[in-house]
Amino acid sequence: MQISLKNKIALVTSATAGIGFAIARGLAQSGANVVITGRHQDKINQAVNQIKADIADAQITGLALNAATAEGCQKIIQSLPQVDILINNLGIYGTCEFAEITDEQWFEFFETNIMSGVRLSRHYMKGMKSQGWGRIQFISSESAFNIPADMVHYGMTKSAMQGVSRGLAKALAGTGVTVNTVLPGPTRTEGAVIMIENIAKQQGITSVEAEKYFIEKHRNSSIIRRFTEPREIANMVVYIASEQASATTGAALRVEGGIIDSIH
Repeated sequence: MQISLKNKIALVTSATAGIGFAIARGLAQSGANVVITGRHQDKINQAVNQIKADIADAQITGLALNAATAEGCQKIIQSLPQVDILINNLGIYGTCEFAEITDEQWFEFFETNIMSGVRLSRHYMKGMKSQGWGRIQFISSESAFNIPADMVHYGMTKSAMQGVSRGLAKALAGTGVTVNTVLPGPTRTEGAVIMIENIAKQQGITSVEAEKYFIEKHRNSSIIRRFTEPREIANMVVYIASEQASATTGAALRVEGGIIDSIH
């Protein structure tokens, strides 16, 4: 299968590192004209330059702003009025006992993880609908199904994301615009590497052993028994963004290594 996204404009939020960076790289490698967002110009420049160095003729630029705010989303829309592919990757997470989660934290998680995607989708769906083609994706998490006891506010937003995505897919029925969520599991991002190294130091074990320890203790239903790589998430995203995935919409697509113990 040869995936070509040539002449397609793709927007990826929060894409200076981790999964977002891998997605941006994958889309650029498939020929898309990619725009990434991030809060810091130096990190934007670093990500853009890295992808250009890795991929000959990569078409990629960046916008330094905070997409978690209404103002930041409006600035994106003003700079980029129309896109063909929208990847809502922006999200925050953090552990906290339920009794200690403040109202401010609940609203912060909802504003960042849900409303950023709602605001951008609400605008870009119109152009996609009028041209009869478009791809909207939300990067969710296996935590949407397996709500973590120490991250209820995070899991809640990922579950809500599933509802937004499914409802939007139905609202765009028959238009040629598809809407899906992609559900990663534990992924070897920069933050995850630091976490594993800390576990290794605390336990007096190697990083390989620490990763195995984490999976057995916290994700023991994993079938692949390892962290996924960011590029493995990106592979799914690129496919779903392609013409070949035209009949896949309203779906929750798992790239979580079989952690969710269900055949549905």
